[in-house]
Amino acid sequence: MSKECGKRRVVITGGGIVSALGNDWAQAEKSLRACKNFTRFMPDWEKKWPLMNTRLCCPVDFSFDAGKYERRKIRGMGRIAQMALVATDNALIDAGFPKESLSDGRTGIAYGSSMGSVDPLMDFYTMLVTFETSKIGATTYIRAMPQTAAANLEVYYGLKGRIYTTNTACTSGSQAIGYSYEAIKFGMQDVMIAGGAEEFCPIDTAAFDTLFSTSTKNDTPNLTPSPFDKNRDGLVVGEGASTLILEEFEHAKARGAKIYAEIVGFGTTTDGTHITSPNQETISRAIELSLLDAGIPQSEIGYVNAHGTGTTHGDICESQATFAVFNRDVPISSVKSYIGHTLGACGALESFLTVNMMNAKWFHPNLNLTSVDEKCAPLGYITGNGAEIDTEYVMNNNFAFGGVNTSLIFKRM
Repeated sequence: MSKECGKRRVVITGGGIVSALGNDWAQAEKSLRACKNFTRFMPDWEKKWPLMNTRLCCPVDFSFDAGKYERRKIRGMGRIAQMALVATDNALIDAGFPKESLSDGRTGIAYGSSMGSVDPLMDFYTMLVTFETSKIGATTYIRAMPQTAAANLEVYYGLKGRIYTTNTACTSGSQAIGYSYEAIKFGMQDVMIAGGAEEFCPIDTAAFDTLFSTSTKNDTPNLTPSPFDKNRDGLVVGEGASTLILEEFEHAKARGAKIYAEIVGFGTTTDGTHITSPNQETISRAIELSLLDAGIPQSEIGYVNAHGTGTTHGDICESQATFAVFNRDVPISSVKSYIGHTLGACGALESFLTVNMMNAKWFHPNLNLTSVDEKCAPLGYITGNGAEIDTEYVMNNNFAFGGVNTSLIFKRM
């Protein structure tokens, strides 16, 4: 096959999720069409952390099955890596990809999260406080390290290709997809396992709570988060994992793989201005770069999946940056209105859902959006029961602490 620079096409042949919406597209679509969110009130937080303002989160309530795996093979995996494993296994099954060929050196991995599992970190903390090391074992650091998902998956599947550990907070999953796309496009790999994961822990909520960015609608969890609404009051933290199997087009075609979509554009920028406050100009630039990479005008994009956290400055900045590029009421909605902010998982989860919605020709609404904030740009905010849209191109955008911006464009095949 030709490896001429930039000429190789990259397609998605499989996907898997662990999410409050469900553990596959059929369940997720049913949940999205039900138009109800998964925000939960946590009654024990009042006693445990009385100074924290919020009592809300979006956990994965159903049991994902990690018990079917050999204990010796997952002993270095905390909850976050186990969720990543379940999502990846399901993605490989969905792709019909022969696992025995994963070790040929032409398959790599890009996987990210904001941090590793928290329980082993607590064991290290206990050591420092009590000077007692009995809780520290051979896998403590492996479960706690930020790259735990990527490293554990690489070993579990015997991968010998490239590895990218995209620990870039809320763009971890989307950067993993983008860098995987580039690795295949430019001939470094034929196949990439790409995704992101995050396990819920109250310290994630506390980090946003100290910035007054969390929702405090503790008495009405069904009404929050509410991205782009004038009465929104902040984000809700969630958890989950998602994996996409990316392949070079001819490679996928040769093995008769089902193709869900082609990745045609990726843009990423850094703000260079502030660690936590988004920058409208560099967000717009990331979107422009993805369009430039795809070689299409903005008019071709039929839907944008927004980062849409439900924070005041974030929603305004993102909407204005999006409108600056599109200059029209492009249809747009945020998955976070259903399952909250899944941090390192959101870029992969939202890409998985966006691709499947494109193929279903139906896109979910923004929940709890009754009156658009007048400071938000005049975009086509989807409400009600969603929107029937037949489009060839869709976009997924994500932005992260550290001033990291990503934009991905998918084409229907």
